[in-house]
Amino acid sequence: MSYVLGFEEIDRTRVAVVGGKGANLGELSRVEGVEVPEGFCVTTDAFVRFMEGAPAIEGRIDALSRVEPDDRDAIRVSSAEIRDAIEELAIPEEVAAAIVGAHARLGVDGAYAVRSSATAEDLPTASFAGQQDTYLNVVGPEAILEHVRRCWGSLFTERAVTYRLRNGFGHSMIRMGVVVQRMVFPRAAGIAVTADPVTSDRTVVSIDAGFGLGEALVSGLVNADVYRVRDGDIVDRTVATKKLLIEPVPTGGTRVREIESARRDEPVLSDAEVLGLARSARRIEAHFGSPQDIEWCLDGPNFRIVQSRPITTLFPIPVAADRGNRVYVSVGHQQMMTDAMKPLGISVWQLTSRAPMREAGGRLFVDVTDMLSSAKTRTALVEGLGTSDPLMGDALRIVLDDADFIPAATQEDSAVAPAALAASAAEPLAADPEIVAELTAAAEASIAALTRDIRTVSGPDLLDFIHADIQHLQRVLFTPRSLQVITTAMNASTWLNDRLREWLGEKNSADALTQSVPGNVTSEMGLALLDVADAIRPHPAVVAHLRQIEQHGATDHDFLDELAGYPGGDEARAAFDGFLEKFGMRCAGEIDITRPRWSENPATLVPTILGNIKNFGPGAGPQRFQDGLRDAEQNKARILECLRALPDGERKAEETEQMIDRVRTFSGYREYPKYAMIVRYFLYKQALMGEAGRLVAADVLRDPEDIFYLRFDELREVVRTRSVSAELITERKAAFRSYQALTAPRVLTSDGRALTGAYRHQDLPAGALPGMAVSAGTIEGRARVISDIAQADLDPGDILVTAYTDPSWTPLFVAIAGLVTEVGGLMTHGAVIAREYGLPAVVGVEHATSLIRDGQRIRVDGTEGYVQILSQPDE
Repeated sequence: MSYVLGFEEIDRTRVAVVGGKGANLGELSRVEGVEVPEGFCVTTDAFVRFMEGAPAIEGRIDALSRVEPDDRDAIRVSSAEIRDAIEELAIPEEVAAAIVGAHARLGVDGAYAVRSSATAEDLPTASFAGQQDTYLNVVGPEAILEHVRRCWGSLFTERAVTYRLRNGFGHSMIRMGVVVQRMVFPRAAGIAVTADPVTSDRTVVSIDAGFGLGEALVSGLVNADVYRVRDGDIVDRTVATKKLLIEPVPTGGTRVREIESARRDEPVLSDAEVLGLARSARRIEAHFGSPQDIEWCLDGPNFRIVQSRPITTLFPIPVAADRGNRVYVSVGHQQMMTDAMKPLGISVWQLTSRAPMREAGGRLFVDVTDMLSSAKTRTALVEGLGTSDPLMGDALRIVLDDADFIPAATQEDSAVAPAALAASAAEPLAADPEIVAELTAAAEASIAALTRDIRTVSGPDLLDFIHADIQHLQRVLFTPRSLQVITTAMNASTWLNDRLREWLGEKNSADALTQSVPGNVTSEMGLALLDVADAIRPHPAVVAHLRQIEQHGATDHDFLDELAGYPGGDEARAAFDGFLEKFGMRCAGEIDITRPRWSENPATLVPTILGNIKNFGPGAGPQRFQDGLRDAEQNKARILECLRALPDGERKAEETEQMIDRVRTFSGYREYPKYAMIVRYFLYKQALMGEAGRLVAADVLRDPEDIFYLRFDELREVVRTRSVSAELITERKAAFRSYQALTAPRVLTSDGRALTGAYRHQDLPAGALPGMAVSAGTIEGRARVISDIAQADLDPGDILVTAYTDPSWTPLFVAIAGLVTEVGGLMTHGAVIAREYGLPAVVGVEHATSLIRDGQRIRVDGTEGYVQILSQPDE
C-alpha cells in the first residue's frame, strides 16, 4: 500500500489513487515542452487509513447522504460536524512518515502548495472546481501535515457536499488525495482556456492574466487582462486596470497588496509571452485530447503549468463522418424539448425521423451543412427555420456571413431538400374537412392494429417488430398529404397576416381567426381536464383527498385506487380513467420514450385539476370552446365587412374568406401527427418495459429502467444474448447526469461555436425583453415562473413563464392569461394553443426564466413581440 507517489509515478489513469487533480498533474509532467513544478501526491490509501481512526464518522456521512440538496441548514450543520471531527483526528504514524519523507526528498526549506485532489474532481464530466481547499506557501513539515489534514477535511465543506448531492455523487464513494507541490513565486499568473468561454469557439485560446499569484483572479479579487489567440495571431486584447495582487509572505501564507499606480495599466504579458503560452496550451490540449482549462504561472522567463482540467461546461461537438466544416441545428428547439435525453429515447427518435441527425450532449442535431452549401435550399432553409425560430435563423445567417466556413456545393443538386420544404412548395389544398378525416382515420386504424399485434410478440421478435412499425409510422404520419395539410394552413395564415396588414393595417390577424378550430387534439386535452374537474368538484371528500396527494406527493396509482373509499370516488375514478385512456400517453418531454407518462404517474395531474376546481365553475370546458368559436366567427365577419368596403373589396373578401376556411379546416390537424406518434411510443414503451421485467427476472438487469441507458440496437442485442455490460450502464448514467447540466445551443458548428443569434426588433420600450410574437394581444399580470407542471399553482390572470411547453403543458393554458417561453416558434405547440385559446404569447425570450422573477408584474405584448417587467413581487 503506497501512501505517497511522485509525479513521475502518476498518469491520468491513477484518478482512483491520487484524485483528479493529482492524476492530471502527473500526466502534465509527461507533456513535452511543458514545465510542471516538482511535487508528490498523498494517495487515497492514506485518506482511507486516516479515516479508519474514526469509524463513527461513517454514520454521519451516511446520514448526510440522505439530506435533500436544497436543505442548506442541515447541510451546513452536518458538514461542519464531520469536517471538525476529521480535523481533530491524528494522522497515523506510518502515513505521516511517508509524507514527511517525500517532503524531505524535495527539500524541507522550500515553500509548497498543498491542494485537495478528490477522486471526483477535474473529471471529463464534472470539474468540482473550487469545491475543496487549496493552501499556498506552506513552510515546514509540521505545516505540511496540518494542511494535508485540512484538505482531507475540505471534502466536507458545505459547498462540496451541496455540489455532490446535486450531481448525484455519493459522499462515501469519493476519496481524497492531496497534491504537495513546490511553490512558484510568479511575476504573473492566470488561466488559459483552449476554447472561447463565451462562444465556445474551439479555434480560440483565451488567456486571463494578472500580476502575482493566480488566486487573485480565481477569487474575483482583481480584473484580468484578457488575450484571445487564433491560429497564432492575437485577435483581441483587453488590458485591465489592476489595483491589487496576492503575494506570498516569507513566513508562510499569502497577503493582498496594492499595485503601484504606475504599473496598474501595464499589460501583464508581452505579445511573445501570450503567443508562447497559447502554443503550450494547444500542446496540452492535444495531449489530453479535449479542450482544457489551464492554470499557469510566469516564473522569470518560463511558464510553469500548475493544473489542467477538462472544460466540462462546453457543449460537445457531434462526431461527423469527415473533418470538414459542419453546421448543426438543434432538434430540441424545434420539438420543444431541450432537456437531455437518455440513449434509448435518442435512438428511437433517430429511427423515427428521416433527418440526418447527430448526437451530442444528450441532444440531437440535424446536420444542415449540405442544405446551406446549396443555393437551391439555402434560402428556404434559413427563412423556414427563421420563421419558426428567429434566433435560429439569425444564427444561421451569422454562419453564412463567414464565407470561408461553408463552401458552395460543387453540384447544385447535391443538397436534398427536406420533405417540409418540398411540401411548402406544393399546391395548397381546398378547405375540405374530409381530407383531415381520412388522414386521422388511417392513423387510428394503424394504431388499433399495433395495439392488437404488439401483444403477440416478445424477445428479439419484439425489437424487430417495433423497428418495422416505426417505418410504418413514418409512412402513415409523415406522408406528403399530411405535410401538405399542415403547410396549407401555415401558408394561409401567413397570407392572412400579410394581406390584412396591407389592406386593413391590422397585425397578426390570423391569430384571432384560429380560436377553437375543430380537431385540435391537444387543445381538446386541456378542455377535457376541465371536464375531469367538473366530475370531482361536487365531492368534497375526494377533493380533500387530492389535496393531501398534492401536499405529500404520490408516484403511482395508489391514490386512484383509494378514491373508491370516498363518497363520489367511483365517479372521480371514472373521470380520471377516461382522461388517461385518451391522453395518458402524454408527459413533459414526450419525444423521449423513457419519460414517465401520465398513465404511469397520474399524480402529476392533481395540481392542475385542483387548480381547475378552484378557478372555474361547472361546464367551463364546453363554454370556453364556444366562446372562442364565437369570437373567431365575429372576427371573420368583421374582417370581411371591412374588406368589402375597400376598392376591389369583393375580390379581396372572397380571397380572404377562402384563406380563413383553409386555416380553420386544417390548423387543428397540426397537433395530430405528434399525438398519434406519442400513442405509438407509449405502446412501444409498455412492451419494452415488459421485456425489461423479464430481463430483471433472469438477472440480466438490476432494474427495468436500465434499458433507458441502452440504444435501441444495443437493447436488441441484450435481449438476444441475455447479456449486458453493467459498467456501460453505469457510465451512461453518469454521462446523462453531466448532460443535464448543459444548455443546448440552437446552432452548433464543428469548430465548437454555440450560436444563439439576436432579434432585430426596432423601437422596443426601454428594458423590454425581445421575443417572437406568436399570439396577438397585450396582457398584464403576475408572472408565474414554473419549471414543472406538477408544481403549478395558478390563479386567474397569471402569466405562465417557462423554458418551453410541449403538449403536456396544455392543461395549464386554460387557467392563464398569457404565455412567455424561452424556446418556441410560430408553429410550435405553445404558439398554436395560445392562439386557439386567445392568449397573448411571446416565445423565444432568451433567459426569460432567470430575468423574470416569480411574482413580478409583467406586460406581454403578443402583437409586437416583447415582455416588460412592470414591478417587483408584492409591490
